[in-house]
Formats: sequence, C-alpha cells, structure tokens
Amino acid sequence: MTTESTTKKPPIWYWVIAVIALIWNAMGVMQYLGQAYNTEAWRSGYTEEQLNIINSMPAWYTAVFAIAVFSGVLGCLALFIRKMIAKLLFWVSLLAVLIQMGYSFAEGHLDNMGMTTAIVVFAVFLVWFSQYASKKQWIS
Repeated sequence: MTTESTTKKPPIWYWVIAVIALIWNAMGVMQYLGQAYNTEAWRSGYTEEQLNIINSMPAWYTAVFAIAVFSGVLGCLALFIRKMIAKLLFWVSLLAVLIQMGYSFAEGHLDNMGMTTAIVVFAVFLVWFSQYASKKQWIS
C-alpha cells in the first residue's frame, strides 16, 4: 500500500517569499528587542521626542508589538516546514499589527505613514499568501 503526500511541491518563488518574509519579520524582532532592552544602538535611531512617545506607550502596547513580530517569525518558520499553522500565526500577527497601528493612529503618533502602511500591507500579504499556499496544497 502506498501513501500519497498531502502536500505538493511549491515553486521556487514560494521559498523566495518565505525567505523575504522571514528577513522582514526578523527585522521586526530586532526592533522589538532593541526597544525592550533599550539599547544604545536602538536609541540612536530616534529623536528625543520620538523616544519620549515610545516610552509613554502602555505596557500592553509593547506586548502587542512582541506578539506581532514573534508570531510573524513563527509563521515564516511554519512556511519553511510547510505547516498549516502558518495561517493562524499570520492572522495573529496581522491582528496584533492592526491593534498596534490603530492605537498609534488614535493617539496621533504616526509620523511615518509610509512605514506604517508597509507593515500593514506586508502583514495582510502574508495572511493571503499562507491562505494561497494552503489552497495550492503547499502546506498541510
């Protein structure tokens, strides 16, 4: 008796997207860790006014930031091992991004709309991509 694989071989561009997505989310983790540990290298990238705004954010906001970036990285790793959990992880990441950006918008703290838009678009894209990969049976 033979057993058929439940997944199909993904195209090369699947792996390219997975690598780019991992790099993107890893940069988010590095940003989070720099902020969480308040490193000199991280602080040097911001003005005093920006640092005051960041430091005034509530603790839950920082937790949502962590959830967004770490679930994004885990989603990317799930893409590499071709597991369906990637879909859930990218949904969690997107929800966290939307909460984070929604709060920042409501508080009037969005100085860089280009980067904010890129973060949201990339999170939406990864949700779509994981759904597409599931439909194509590249992940199971």
